[in-house]
Amino acid sequence: MFSASQSSRAQFLDKARQAREERREQKERDRAAVQIQALVRRFLCRCWLQREIRREVDDFLEANGPGPGKRTALSIFRTSRKLLFVFRFRNDKERFEKLCRCILNSLDAENEAKVWYVSLALSKDLTLLWIKQVKDILWLCCEYLKQLKPDILQDSKLVNLHLTMLVTFTDTSTWKILRGKEEALRPAMNHICANIMGHLNQKGFYSVLQILLTNGLARSRPSLSKGTLTAVFSLALRPVVAAQFSDNLLRSFLIHIMSVPAIVTHLATLTPERLAVIDSHDLLRRFLLFLSYEEQCRDVCVCLEGSHTLCLLGNLICLSSLNDKVLEEETTRFVSVLIQMLSYCQKYVSQKKSNLTHWHPVLGWFSQTVDYGLNESMPLLTKQLQHLWGVHLIRILFSDVLSKKLLENPEAAHAAAAPTSPQNSLPMKSLFKRAFQKSASVRNILKPVGGKRVDSAEVQKVCSLCVLYQTALTTLTQIRLQILTGLTYLDDLLPKLWAFICELGPQGGLKLFLECLNNDTEESKRLLAMLMLFCDCSRHLITILDDIEVYEEQVSFKLEELVTISSFLNSFVFKMIWDGIVENAKGETLELFHSVHGWLMVLYERDCRRRFAPEDHWLRKDLKPSLLFQELDKDRKRAQLVLQYTPHVIPHKNRVLLFRNMVTKEKEKLGLVETSSASPHVTHITIRRSRMLEDGYEQLRQLSQNAMKGVIRVKFVNDLGVDEAGIDQDGVFKEFLEEIIKKVFDPALNLFKTTSGDERLYPSPTSYIHENYLQLFEFVGKMLGKAVYEGIVVDVPFASFFLSQLLGHHHSIFYSSVDELPSLDSEFYKNLTSIKRYDGDTSDLGLTLSYDEDVMGQLVCHELVPGGKTMPVTNENKISYIHLMAHFRMHTQIKNQTAAFISGFRSIIKPEWIRMFSAPELQRLISGDNAEIDLEDLKKHTVYYGGFHGSHRVIIWLWDILANDFSPDERAMFLKFVTSCSRPPLLGFAYLKPPFSIRCVEVSDDQDTGDTLGSVLRGFFTIRKKEPGGRLPTSSTCFNLLKLPNYSKKSVLREKLRYAISMNTGFELS
Repeated sequence: MFSASQSSRAQFLDKARQAREERREQKERDRAAVQIQALVRRFLCRCWLQREIRREVDDFLEANGPGPGKRTALSIFRTSRKLLFVFRFRNDKERFEKLCRCILNSLDAENEAKVWYVSLALSKDLTLLWIKQVKDILWLCCEYLKQLKPDILQDSKLVNLHLTMLVTFTDTSTWKILRGKEEALRPAMNHICANIMGHLNQKGFYSVLQILLTNGLARSRPSLSKGTLTAVFSLALRPVVAAQFSDNLLRSFLIHIMSVPAIVTHLATLTPERLAVIDSHDLLRRFLLFLSYEEQCRDVCVCLEGSHTLCLLGNLICLSSLNDKVLEEETTRFVSVLIQMLSYCQKYVSQKKSNLTHWHPVLGWFSQTVDYGLNESMPLLTKQLQHLWGVHLIRILFSDVLSKKLLENPEAAHAAAAPTSPQNSLPMKSLFKRAFQKSASVRNILKPVGGKRVDSAEVQKVCSLCVLYQTALTTLTQIRLQILTGLTYLDDLLPKLWAFICELGPQGGLKLFLECLNNDTEESKRLLAMLMLFCDCSRHLITILDDIEVYEEQVSFKLEELVTISSFLNSFVFKMIWDGIVENAKGETLELFHSVHGWLMVLYERDCRRRFAPEDHWLRKDLKPSLLFQELDKDRKRAQLVLQYTPHVIPHKNRVLLFRNMVTKEKEKLGLVETSSASPHVTHITIRRSRMLEDGYEQLRQLSQNAMKGVIRVKFVNDLGVDEAGIDQDGVFKEFLEEIIKKVFDPALNLFKTTSGDERLYPSPTSYIHENYLQLFEFVGKMLGKAVYEGIVVDVPFASFFLSQLLGHHHSIFYSSVDELPSLDSEFYKNLTSIKRYDGDTSDLGLTLSYDEDVMGQLVCHELVPGGKTMPVTNENKISYIHLMAHFRMHTQIKNQTAAFISGFRSIIKPEWIRMFSAPELQRLISGDNAEIDLEDLKKHTVYYGGFHGSHRVIIWLWDILANDFSPDERAMFLKFVTSCSRPPLLGFAYLKPPFSIRCVEVSDDQDTGDTLGSVLRGFFTIRKKEPGGRLPTSSTCFNLLKLPNYSKKSVLREKLRYAISMNTGFELS
């Protein structure tokens, strides 16, 4: 009973609660319905009101009659308030345009104050409302300007409309109401305009102008008209002038206006009057003063990302090039500002591509975001930047250096003073044309003299300039060559800069700069930047000048100066290495080392090709080779660096000795040297004399690298298939190697070809007619490598350019194909350089970017670039044509053959072993010394057999004949007769293997069975079995053996020996 009552009570309570919930929800629905109805009614009412207002505005704007007569200023004001009250950016675009035109038309009325819209500014009741309305209208004009594209015709008209509004209401000069009696109100009205302009500035007025200018100017051809650009720039200047050039507005102007790509160039082209306004306000000086404060300059750079910082830099440079007076007075500030801006950009310049970098056409890989919309304007920006290294600015900036008295002929001085248009860039052809004019400078050899204080204002100014250009070189990576070309354009800048360097410090030159390396001060860094810039520019100049310009015309530098400079560089680089500076160098110090070392090596390689320095000029007298070798044995880093960077400071013979030691060490390491406990592995090959090349190729190309370096024994088989007598103890292999090399380098085989003139060897371009020609070249490379490895000198004269490729010099960025071309074809080189010097129109010569060659009776056309046979050679591309032609002849044509040969050679000889030799030195390593034969050395290392001895009369006659009766050429023929090579070994005859020997013979070679007790005794006591007067001396080149009959008269010996060597009589091992 009780539980039933409880249950019914709970049900009752639930029902009551549900009822309350339903009533509450109903009330919520009723309230929501009322609210929704109110919102809808309000929305509909608002829409109706907006339609009505827009209809009224449309009726007003489309009222009959084009004139302003019916539209008073008050009616325009009220209509404007209505439109602004309901304004929607997209929907009311056309109404707003009509309103703007209506307002502007009202201002054109003559003598109707009630019509002039600006008259409301004089109304006490409406002034504040009018000002607010003008601010709103003008900001809407700005908002529309952001959206418009000036390159579209319809948009360009609207741009002009909105700009006219802005120009009209931010300056009182066009307000007719202020004429006559009302002129006194102008200051008050100017204050109102300033108030309006201040409001626009707060809202982002400069950002609007920046967007408009960038849209119109950041392209190859500007889409802004003269009037539009004039209006925009005038608007941009007004706040700055009104605020009396406050720092805040100068900052905005620099960030938003002066960072627009090439705006100064466009102003100079389209509206030069604006540049006059800039000059009248002395804006350039104000810009430089503002940016000269490091914090303010950094702030501007941080606000602008890399591309826009570069655009600001370009505009400042261009503006400076148009204002010589300010630039001369503010040189220090100008240089300081440019260094700061370039240094900011440099922080983000990267050496390589990564996920964090973007490509920039001027800066290269850049780790800030890049505005690719500016890419179209980059050529114009580059032209602006070119002013910095143009003749005009260089003459102003380097006036202290260029004023040095290095007397020039009057004509040259007149040409130098000729004005240069700042718009002109420096094409390569102008550089060469200038360079070709023979330098008539009269000056002494410039040597370090010292005497100029490094803390003087003049030195500090020049150092700052060098820092500027050095920073530009490392920042503007993609136009680095243009900068170097511009800096080398004036013939006298670099020599005078060297003269300036020579005067620094108490002694001048080397000592000062070595001290700077150990001082980590700002002053030291600036001095080293001067040296680095001098080296970079000079290296670039010497690289692009040919031999005639360097040696005969002596463009820029006299040969004596090059000797002095190279001596300085050689000492500086050596000291940097030997004093341990390079070991731990990084950053700027390492860059300096590579710069100075690069310039040094360009001079050294030029001297190797054609000498200008005295004998032993490159050697370091204070470096004892024995000390260096000791340090190398101890793996000292500085000794290894000397060998890597400046091997030329070590005497050549010591380097050859070092090379031989390296080979010996490797042989010991590979177990190729006979020891008491082990014998090296021997490879045996059988060679048919009639098929020596084929058999050698087949059997040796299969061998591993180590087997090729090891002992190879040869057994010859004659034409009858019978093994020839004799045991190969290196001698027979030497003969085999010499015979193989003689055959493969014979031009008749067409694997190699000889140059015209000095007949030196290089791979034949038509060698592809041989089957497996690349494998053949690799085999030949191995054979030559084996000869060098074993110290066997072979008479194979290579062309200099081919030796350079063997050394890997052609991979250097400073390598010039044109410089090496004379070693291939001197006549062809003369013809090409005559094109270079041709003063007329090169296109008249009828040349194209192609090369026609007679290949086995057929004329083949090789295109130097894709489509080259249809591209004429002109004055603009003739330098490229010369380099392309030289590169084609010496590299492209024989690229595969050279690569195969080098691959074979390097499989035996490690590249680092021969890097310590120049091209001529490598030739000497291959073919022996080209010095006079040292007969005393040969006599000292001669072994005698068959009864001969040093005091034997025939031997005494022999040495006397060689010394006194034979000419140097005949002595060379004698050496070739007995060793197969006309040149002595580099390290002397002690290193001739097998050693030179002379044997007394009694019978002919085919009957010769070697020494017997009887023959030896007869030889020793000069007893003859029969008179050998009719027999000739013979030789066995594989053993370096001379077989000499026991002649009775000195005259007979002289006659027979001379005849034998002239006929090159040899023998077959039997």
